[in-house]
Amino acid sequence: MRFVVETSARLLRLLSLLEVRPDWAGSDLAARLEVTPRTLRRDIQKLRSLGYPVYAAPGVAGGYRLGAGAALPPLLLDDEEAVAVALSLRTAASHAVTGVAEASARALAKLEQVLPSRLRAQATAVSQATVPLTGPEPAVDAETLTMIARACRGREQVEFGYETRDGGLSQRRVEPHRLVQAGYRWYLVARDIDRDDWRTFRLDRISAARVTGLRFVPKDPPDAAAFVANAISTAPYRYHARVVLKAPLAAIARQLPPTVGRLEATSEHTCELVTGSDSLDALAFHLGGLGCQFIVLEPPALIERLQALAARFAAAAG
Repeated sequence: MRFVVETSARLLRLLSLLEVRPDWAGSDLAARLEVTPRTLRRDIQKLRSLGYPVYAAPGVAGGYRLGAGAALPPLLLDDEEAVAVALSLRTAASHAVTGVAEASARALAKLEQVLPSRLRAQATAVSQATVPLTGPEPAVDAETLTMIARACRGREQVEFGYETRDGGLSQRRVEPHRLVQAGYRWYLVARDIDRDDWRTFRLDRISAARVTGLRFVPKDPPDAAAFVANAISTAPYRYHARVVLKAPLAAIARQLPPTVGRLEATSEHTCELVTGSDSLDALAFHLGGLGCQFIVLEPPALIERLQALAARFAAAAG
């Protein structure tokens, strides 16, 4: 009986290792399981007999890979993973995506049926003590989100109607690259084919999206997160500011989310902020609220506005 239990536990451990990494060298797997290569081969064959498609690559550098399939048994989750999935499903309805609340509830009900009582208690305690902060932004259609995500993965062109900032409507043909979630909003980073340029698109402004079936090869794609951060923190605004902050990057990063501006360390004790606003006063007061000394590099109009505000505040204090 002890031999059977040990073998079953080892099979579960082997399955868990195959799930968390796409490819394993046979020697690495055997070392992690503390078994001989021969025992590993027997265990792989047992997994196959249970319906798990484990593929093997021959040769000295060969290894193993867990394939996908419609008949694949349920995924194996450790304690932390199970709690994380349960919490994610509980909070899914509060995210800015329509149509996922009911599906999340069904998935959560199935998961909680098989969760041990101690794990169910952990997930329930955290969820009951957490209050989601929902945003005022328009929700993103879940079908559009998943369709564009598949197009990003499959490198297929997408066509859609797009509502511009002034309320106009235009037709776009794009080569989708990545989806980026920033706060309550979702953005698509894609190359606009007709404009031959990389652009960001808010998903809640996209309508009648469809995949054309035409495939493409990406042309110098940008860093998606940095590209969106730049687009939403500086590009839309009248004034673009570049400021040296006399404080470590880590200290400032705790106060400024990526949606406000881009930060870059210039030394151990200073960093540079690139941000934007339609108001010089808003920029001045925002910089003043950071609690550190700073030097404005540009624009000159912001420097002049700071001088005027400084004189006004000095007079009020004197």
